[in-house]
Amino acid sequence: MNVKEDLLQPLGTFKFWKELVIMTLAMLIAAAAVYYFLLPSNLVIGSITGLSMVISGLFGLVGITVKVSVVVTVINAILLIMAWFLIGHEFGAKTVYTALILGPFIEFWEKVFPVERIMEPGATSLMGDVWFDLLCFVLILSASQTILFNINASTGGLDILAKIVNKYLHFDIGTSVSVAGALICCTAFAINPFRMVVVGLIGTWINGLALDYFTAGLNRRKRVCIISSRYEEIRKYIIEDLQRGCSLYNVTGGYNGHQNVEIQALLTQDEFANLMDYLKQNDIHGFITAGNVSEIYGDWNQKKRKKKKNQ
Repeated sequence: MNVKEDLLQPLGTFKFWKELVIMTLAMLIAAAAVYYFLLPSNLVIGSITGLSMVISGLFGLVGITVKVSVVVTVINAILLIMAWFLIGHEFGAKTVYTALILGPFIEFWEKVFPVERIMEPGATSLMGDVWFDLLCFVLILSASQTILFNINASTGGLDILAKIVNKYLHFDIGTSVSVAGALICCTAFAINPFRMVVVGLIGTWINGLALDYFTAGLNRRKRVCIISSRYEEIRKYIIEDLQRGCSLYNVTGGYNGHQNVEIQALLTQDEFANLMDYLKQNDIHGFITAGNVSEIYGDWNQKKRKKKKNQ
């Protein structure tokens, strides 16, 4: 199957259109965070938007007016071309879509609901304090990024740059994002005072922390271990109703020496609640432990869950 077929095959699926709507709404939220909190306060956070603000400001110093949204679109287009050749086709059409709509969405908010309508006269930022603007921007943007990462998409820009650094300089991906973000923040020395650059660096750091926190919460799973004489009923429920895999282990009780079977499964929060309801409703007793797992590799993410026969 060639690249064109790989890209066109998902177009007829419900999953494609659902994720398209999610990506559009997530980028609309991200654009609002940029337009209402980042631009008025002139903050330069470690992102392509921050770099675009610097470039736009430099053009302004020589009397040329260039909108930040235009610079964002141009830089993202250049980075996407670089990613196509340097990273590979698997980078995906999702990043192409999200990266190219950020600039137009900033323009959308500017036309539909200008920030001047809600800013106090003479104010230099929406919240009236650069730290409040920073926190609002970081929290809203991190939420948007988390939504995108959860469906295997990204905002483009800095993510592309970090992937290139990761591939060719062999840095850890987290380190790549931090280094690229810090370098972009430092470009703000060209248009901002030292204090504002430091605020931007702190904002970049907070953005990484918030993103890790939201992502960990969204991806959190329950590792459930159950020892019960009715393990076969539990196994069937997990496989047939929850449509999750599980593992069976022969165990020996340390106190009484009895032989038994332990079931282990990785479930979402809702699936874990459904399992506990099933055990309660069917009066199934056993020894149950559950712990949180935030990172899972292997078949959990690679294999598609099978559909129920009656669907």
